[in-house]
Amino acid sequence: MYSLKTKDLFDLSHTAAKELLEKFEYPWQTLPEIKEFTRKLIADLPTDEYYSPSDDVRISKRARVAQNVTICGPAIIGADTEVRTGALIRGSVIVGDGCVVGNSCELKNAILFDCVQVPHFNYVGDSILGYRSHTGAGAITSNVKSDKTPVRVRTEEGYIETGLKKFGAMIGDFVEIGCNSVLNPGTVIGRQSVVYPLSSVRGTVPPNSIFKSQGQIVTKI
Repeated sequence: MYSLKTKDLFDLSHTAAKELLEKFEYPWQTLPEIKEFTRKLIADLPTDEYYSPSDDVRISKRARVAQNVTICGPAIIGADTEVRTGALIRGSVIVGDGCVVGNSCELKNAILFDCVQVPHFNYVGDSILGYRSHTGAGAITSNVKSDKTPVRVRTEEGYIETGLKKFGAMIGDFVEIGCNSVLNPGTVIGRQSVVYPLSSVRGTVPPNSIFKSQGQIVTKI
């Protein structure tokens, strides 16, 4: 089984959440801590580089945010990031530098590393998206099981219990998610992998792989 550990999925030099993520062996262990960590980080941000539309929101002065965007705190929007028309950021969100949060996208309790793109109609909840990862139009992270039981990470060697009722997806660096795909609760996708459009992904996808359908995952050549 390939490693699902934080250090193997992400290059932590590309996120302001490095201090939080490096504390935990597995990245989903950070999900209950994002809210308080974001608040702590806000207190240390330089006022000459960030402005404050509210007490618990910080937006880089180099970011581009459309007028009809809703941002609930605690939240941080990084430099050179674009937040487009109709986006909803529901709190406990850290968006890195050089990102795109597109039209009608919704983010909640999530970390977006630098240069992440969620550009069209995406839902990202209780999830972490690695450096330069990209989700196609309409792709979503489903973060609650239909029976409301705690999420488990399914691997070839069995299940890993997380104890979390809300857990979307851990998406490694340089991952490409195809349009209108659903990443079911507890999905973990390794670095450099590709998910075909219209996919329903459960469990884990190894690094440097192509997910064609459930049960059909091939190694990238």
